[in-house]
Amino acid sequence: MNSTPALLPADAPWIVIKFGGTSVSTRPRWDTIARIAGTHRKQGKRVLIVVSALSGITDQLKAIGEACADAARCRAFYVGIVERHHALFDDLELRSRNALDGWLARLDQLLGDPRRPAGVLSWQAELLAHGELLSSTLGALYLNATDLATHWIDSRDHFRCEALPNQSEWGRWLSASVEARPDPAAAAALAARGDVFIAQGFIARNAEGMTTVLGRGGSDTSAAYYGALLSAEAVEIWTDVPGMFSANPRQVPDARLLSRLDYAEAQEIATTGAKVLHPRCIHPLRETRVPLRIKDTNRPDLPGTAIGWSTVQTAPSVKAISSRKGITLVSMESISMWQQVGFLSDVFAAFKAHGLSVDLIGSAETNVTVSLDPSDNLLNSDVLARLCADLEQFCRVKVIAPCAAITMVGRGMRAMLHKLSAVLAEFGALDVHLISQSSNNLNLTFVVEEGLADTLIPRLHALLIRAEAMRVDDGAVFGPSWRELAEGAATAAPAAWWRRRRTALLELAAAGTPRYAYDLDQVRTQARGLTALGAVDRWHYALKANPQADILRTLHAEGFAFECVSFAEVEHVRRTLPDLAPERILFTPNFAPREEYRAGLAAGVRVTLDALHPITEWGADFAGHDILLRVDLGSGRGHHDKVKTGGAQSKFGVALDEIETFREHARRHGARIVGLHAHLGSGILDAGHWRGVCAQMASLAERFNRIEILDLGGGLGVPSRPEDVPLDLAELGAALAEVQRAYPQFRLWMEPGRYLVAEAGVLLARVTQVKRKGEVHYVGIDTGMNSLIRPALYEAWHAIVNLSRLDEPPTDLVQVVGPICETGDVLGHNRRLPPCREGDVILIAEAGAYGAAMGSRYNLREPAAEVVV
Repeated sequence: MNSTPALLPADAPWIVIKFGGTSVSTRPRWDTIARIAGTHRKQGKRVLIVVSALSGITDQLKAIGEACADAARCRAFYVGIVERHHALFDDLELRSRNALDGWLARLDQLLGDPRRPAGVLSWQAELLAHGELLSSTLGALYLNATDLATHWIDSRDHFRCEALPNQSEWGRWLSASVEARPDPAAAAALAARGDVFIAQGFIARNAEGMTTVLGRGGSDTSAAYYGALLSAEAVEIWTDVPGMFSANPRQVPDARLLSRLDYAEAQEIATTGAKVLHPRCIHPLRETRVPLRIKDTNRPDLPGTAIGWSTVQTAPSVKAISSRKGITLVSMESISMWQQVGFLSDVFAAFKAHGLSVDLIGSAETNVTVSLDPSDNLLNSDVLARLCADLEQFCRVKVIAPCAAITMVGRGMRAMLHKLSAVLAEFGALDVHLISQSSNNLNLTFVVEEGLADTLIPRLHALLIRAEAMRVDDGAVFGPSWRELAEGAATAAPAAWWRRRRTALLELAAAGTPRYAYDLDQVRTQARGLTALGAVDRWHYALKANPQADILRTLHAEGFAFECVSFAEVEHVRRTLPDLAPERILFTPNFAPREEYRAGLAAGVRVTLDALHPITEWGADFAGHDILLRVDLGSGRGHHDKVKTGGAQSKFGVALDEIETFREHARRHGARIVGLHAHLGSGILDAGHWRGVCAQMASLAERFNRIEILDLGGGLGVPSRPEDVPLDLAELGAALAEVQRAYPQFRLWMEPGRYLVAEAGVLLARVTQVKRKGEVHYVGIDTGMNSLIRPALYEAWHAIVNLSRLDEPPTDLVQVVGPICETGDVLGHNRRLPPCREGDVILIAEAGAYGAAMGSRYNLREPAAEVVV
């Protein structure tokens, strides 16, 4: 062993680093701990390492406690614990086992302790403490063997737990609390001994000097206590994930890393269900203003999550959505509680008497409902029955369980309600037992049936992102997604065409803005990706997305037919492509006047009907004609209600219960239904969606006599946000081929629009003014919702960059707005751009669909012109 290096100066800062069970269970992980601790030591910092028990050991110790009356079972668990630690000792290639075996001998003594058969709480606390005592002993031996001089210390010598008011006996022994505060004398005494120390999480002593434990997850809390005691420069929690996320990443792969949080937000996220951090560990660090960092043991180069004092902007936003299962609700109802003084005091006295803490509360004139969180209560059926018996003296009691509490966390939740309409709508069809909005304005919680949580959380997270309630583009708060971290750079999307053609676009902008610019090569690329899918017999381009003539010619050359929703569109495509066969045009009007249907039939184009009225009132017009019937399959899809085209709230399609009436009138008038059509919405990135639509339609078509065509509509999504996963064309092709094999008698048609042209178009505009109002920074450009109405109309998200300063870091969080006299004239909320100046060229991407096509002269401002690059 090398000679011990000189001690650091007395005023060297402290770093507390904590490692959980999986991080201390193998030799490679201990090598990582040695490397991290050694790096801090070389940087001139004293290091205190806090460790948990080896993974699974606390569960085995707990199993001994639960089997306390069965000596043989206790002995079997003990043997497994000994073997586990001896195996790691051997793997670490250590020499003397005396220190380790000393703790194992003390554990053996506890098996013969007279308190064991009754499972006395003081005995359980001593038992559970041995996991950390054993792991820290192994760690000290190994770190010293690696030439990192490390001193073992007993955390029970530094942490004295204090009984809380009304705390149960169980809580005093097995979920104890410590009031940690800076102790310069203790810090100086440790500094005089050395520079690197290892200690146990989870354990403390009470006023009588007996061992207590801090509850599951208490090692995080121990690290925080040490951080406060030593007035540390920082506390680092090293775990197997890169930090805290906007949702549980194992439930929501697109959950984003929370780069920075303040103490209050981190406390709420931890308290409401995030497992990365124990809720109790925030308070001591907040009180002493010691920063906290969550780091990934496997990938120490990742920045993780930084938690500190006022490290983030205070603008209202949702930072995370989480869930807690195992929630029990107690509903208390009585007409006599109305204006009754002391009613709540009486009922809460019952909770106090049974040692139960209340989490959430909701009240009405005749009802009070509260939740009990199992993580803070020793809750079992006997305790609950005794509680209900006491409460029934005052009111009728109903227990609702098991439930889940779903919580959105962020600053200024009350100011966020207008952005949560889509989220709130998700709860509209559910049985919500309780809604609670925290008094600190940091969370909004819904309590629902437990079985709903796993499917609800991913949907709600996606809706929060799309409503920009989560500012996913704010790099100061939201980092990469779990999926991006897991898959790495290999999945990075190719650079957009406009990045390669930046110079040409800047020259184009110099000739005048605002202006739409289209790249036809991108249109061809999208078209060829679709035509390669052999399962689709005919592709129609949905003209309404963008009727620009060069785009129509390009798609015609790629073999596309065309779908029109007005007769004016039919005439436009025929003028642009005079040689196009009428049969290659599909006319799908909706609530159009009778004259348009007659004109379509006269022109020889395919006509689709999507309501009873045309066939019942004008049936003679369709005599002898082949028609398609658009059906409503009963539900819609899409990122916003205004792009969902299925279900009773959508004006499109014939309802399933009216199909037979439609068929009867068609037969009476001699119209032949040769195709079924269904389109449920837009922006869909799930390839499996069309398999379901196709299967439903094929099953429906078998009830008809002459169906030849199944038109699956469009709606193929285009990724726009960073977290969006592109539509998997191979999966789409395989899904459609599967259905086609089952129903070979039908030809499949599809009619994409936005998919073909969105990424091919950009909107170029110039900065006119910049403005600040409080914390809000506006960047004004020379066009707005008169050129691109999608953000205002259905909260569409478009990437926005400063093309003039594309290589400069995007440091400013801004609102990109136009000159239209409407509050809704916002093209991008909360976007990160470099500092913008008057005259800079702003590029809005994915604007080739429903941009110029929906332009207007509102405010008598001309919309952007169009040009092909």
